[in-house]
Amino acid sequence: MKKLLTTLTALMVFVSLQAQESDSLRMERLSLDSIFIAEIEEPKGEKLKPKILHAEPLYIDLIRDLGARKGEKEWNVGLGMFDKRDFNKYEALVEYEWAPVDRLGFEIEVPVTIFTARGDVASDITRPANRIESLKLATQWSFLVSEKAKTTLALGYIHEFEFVDLNRLGSTELFKGNIYNPFFVAAKRWGLNYHTLIYTGPRIEKEFNLRREFTYEIHSNFHYMITGTRNFIGVEVNKELHDGKLEAVLRPQMRVGLAENLMVGIVTGIPLRKPGESLSSFVRIIYEPGFRTFH
Repeated sequence: MKKLLTTLTALMVFVSLQAQESDSLRMERLSLDSIFIAEIEEPKGEKLKPKILHAEPLYIDLIRDLGARKGEKEWNVGLGMFDKRDFNKYEALVEYEWAPVDRLGFEIEVPVTIFTARGDVASDITRPANRIESLKLATQWSFLVSEKAKTTLALGYIHEFEFVDLNRLGSTELFKGNIYNPFFVAAKRWGLNYHTLIYTGPRIEKEFNLRREFTYEIHSNFHYMITGTRNFIGVEVNKELHDGKLEAVLRPQMRVGLAENLMVGIVTGIPLRKPGESLSSFVRIIYEPGFRTFH
């Protein structure tokens, strides 16, 4: 009986210590999150407009941070590989984004697409032409930043001047058409770590002398940001409605900080309803000149 009481006492002490340690770790994490978020949203010694820390999707990324502040800037380099069943498709992009005034961001991007044939492709299938896709110009305005609700709403517009295929450069006009893409963004942080975001709007493609192609985009995102960092794991669901058909790709992703102003994002694409497409991968390198934290 004495041994049993001793064992029960020891067990109770162990459980109590574990609970205390768990509470201590939880409090430490809450403290780290609070400090880090405060450094982003309310830098010491500076009087700036309110800004909410949100997790930004990595594949369909935003033009600039929601609630952007004057002087913010960022370089992105992206590389992607897509299995198109008949061909391998490689994408690359270079983009620069900046905020000339508070809550207004601009972006310039040049995406490139290259196709390579697979060994098992039938000889009668024509490989798509390689191309510099477009000159993409974009802007985004955060018109509502709610500190109480931890929510930001934004409107934006992307205009793409589509280039002709590389094999036609010099033999015809440089541009073949335009893409018009107004969009709306709503983002909310739940507590300290959980983030949701919706990005939606129509995309209208108009090649010269051809009819318009209308697509409606609905991109939904969920992310968990790691305590005291901007690192996150999450998922992006890219959905497009075209000619009455819904196409969707699930993109699990993660972002890791390599330095205070340098991050890398890794994305895997899993087609849910995307005929002719298989798995894909995408890497985004993010460099923010002048960004630093202080803790």
